[in-house]
Amino acid sequence: MALYRKLNRDTTKRRSILSGLTKTVIMNGKVETTEERAKEVRKFVDKMITYAKKGDLVSRRKALAFLENDTNAVKKLFDELAPKYADRLGGYTRIIKLKERIGDDALIVSLELV
Repeated sequence: MALYRKLNRDTTKRRSILSGLTKTVIMNGKVETTEERAKEVRKFVDKMITYAKKGDLVSRRKALAFLENDTNAVKKLFDELAPKYADRLGGYTRIIKLKERIGDDALIVSLELV
């Protein structure tokens, strides 16, 4: 059993999808996507918030590397989200089931920050 979902994509496309969805959650606070993608993105959002809570230079560089050098997302992550979740030990996101997509019956969910 794999430790992660491959999402029927090769490595570069999968990483790009996950990075983009992570940036969207950080910037907007939520995103609507399929359940499998949301469950996978949740791991990365939690990891980015944990980096932000550490607040050191190494953590900032790791977040920048994953978020494709999006300085606005990293700035919001370190300046706004880290103080907000300073007292929380984990579980920064929630998944709410919304509907099934008409074309392929994929379950659409909302991934949002708590």
